[in-house]
Amino acid sequence: MKILHLDQNHPVLLKQLEQAGFSNTENYTGSKEEIEKIISKYHGIVIRSRFKIDKHFLDAAKNLKFIARVGAGLESIDIPYAEKKGVKLFAAPEGNRNAVGEHTLGLLLALFNKLNAADQSVKSGNWQREAHRGLELDGKTVGLIGYGNMGKAFAKKLQGFDCTVLCYDIKAEVGDRNATQVALKTLQDMADVVSLHTPWTSLTDKMVNTEFINAFQKPFWLLNTARGKSVVTRDLVSALESGKILGAGLDVLEYEKLSFETLFSEDMPSEFKKLIAMPNVLLTPHVAGWTVESNIKLAQTIVEKITETFISDTH
Repeated sequence: MKILHLDQNHPVLLKQLEQAGFSNTENYTGSKEEIEKIISKYHGIVIRSRFKIDKHFLDAAKNLKFIARVGAGLESIDIPYAEKKGVKLFAAPEGNRNAVGEHTLGLLLALFNKLNAADQSVKSGNWQREAHRGLELDGKTVGLIGYGNMGKAFAKKLQGFDCTVLCYDIKAEVGDRNATQVALKTLQDMADVVSLHTPWTSLTDKMVNTEFINAFQKPFWLLNTARGKSVVTRDLVSALESGKILGAGLDVLEYEKLSFETLFSEDMPSEFKKLIAMPNVLLTPHVAGWTVESNIKLAQTIVEKITETFISDTH
């Protein structure tokens, strides 16, 4: 089987696929149109998020048996059309869920303890202890929206903090010993912290808007290590200004390109300029699942899924 690799990943991916009998071709610079001209030669694609795999691309990929995304979500792929054409889809949420759980916890603790502001203050020659008095996670209620791989990983990290962990998910009976599954209204009534762990779908697009925010009974802290387009930045800024949202830790932003690789390539809207000036907002560049260890785990997970499915076809 011939596999076309469209994004660079950890070398273990190429090495182990070759050892398993697959033929690898790397093309990290070709445009979508250029790739469409040659894709019929290949049986598999390995991609991160370089471009969208749409109907036109899938029609050109006449011999395609699988698409493997080295990441958690498949939103860059026309899933129904791919499945209609019998193309198997692989993702690797198992590979970076621990990294996302740790990063989300890091954002929360940094916000509660004003670590960024305190660091900058001391480095500027100030010693303002009262201005940087923090909060404790002990006794707080943390509500997770989405309780799949990422939500479960974060809930696991919260054990030992003596906080209450609730989860809401569109699937029934996904709660476990680390989080109690509740209705969305119950979560909105009780949460001090809200953390998003949902894929980007029609249900989650622009989900966190003014109506959603105002449904919470208490002012709360918002964490988003899921997808940027699930949060309406203008409404988030308004809620931060009013105090309805106490602070935000965002690893993803509404304005990211599909590839997740660029952001500051054009003029940003005024609400974004307000957001980055707020001291109670902590931003990271879509790196929650982007650790040294997850780089290896993601590649390894994809290798295992491909070989488990197709190894018999290569001999």
